Amino acid sequence: MAGTGIDRGTGTGGGGEPGAGAAAEPSFRDALARLSAAQKTARGVSFYSRWINRPLGRVLAAAAFRAGLTPNQVTLLSAACTYSAIAAVALLRPSWALGPAVWAVLVLGFALDSADGQLARLRGASSASGEWLDHVVDCAKLVLLHGAVLISFHRFHELPGDGWLLVPLVYQLAAVVTFCAGLLAEKLKPRPAAGTGPGAGAAPPSRLRALALLPGDYGVICTVFLLLGGGTAFRTGYAVLCAAQVLLCAALLAKWYRELSARPAG
Repeated sequence: MAGTGIDRGTGTGGGGEPGAGAAAEPSFRDALARLSAAQKTARGVSFYSRWINRPLGRVLAAAAFRAGLTPNQVTLLSAACTYSAIAAVALLRPSWALGPAVWAVLVLGFALDSADGQLARLRGASSASGEWLDHVVDCAKLVLLHGAVLISFHRFHELPGDGWLLVPLVYQLAAVVTFCAGLLAEKLKPRPAAGTGPGAGAAPPSRLRALALLPGDYGVICTVFLLLGGGTAFRTGYAVLCAAQVLLCAALLAKWYRELSARPAG
């Protein structure tokens, strides 16, 4: 998500027919080179999404292109990976073997979430329906991920107190509000004039901002599941990320409100 540190990775969404806008069928290496040269701005993106998720997405997008997949099909593959890992959190007893498996599948789903938009740009096949589908999948995964943690807490964990059941609910609220508010801010901000967008003579992306956005990056959230078999370690790590997400949400809401309040009337 631009400006939030939760990089959805697509921006343009999926859609269209295979080969649309492509005069020739490039090799995997050529497709990868084209994708590397056509990356979105790094402004408002955390280090994880910039240096890990987007590069993984490029490789998957190039592979999907060679396989003849459409962006929407990649979006659905992302959903299948993500939702199966989330179901495992809710239904299976936590263990040190389950944690890395959940993490790996969640990371794959997130990389595919980046790949669908990159594939759409490569094919010249961006569409409103594809962008809509991508956002629906993203919103659902935020709700389901923290809902699955709540179910796991209730079913499998020896909690010090019932107050721990509130942590996934608070985390879910902060994550969904950040996601939806960020989308609305993008839509409500006035479009920059030609030649004045983020890439036009703008300062380099802030490293401090990229670092500060890390706790809200979905890829970073996935890493806490490596501790799934640790009981107290998992709950502590999850609670720390929850607190960071709440602070990040408050800071971004204030920022977006100021920016929209400064918009000229009319």
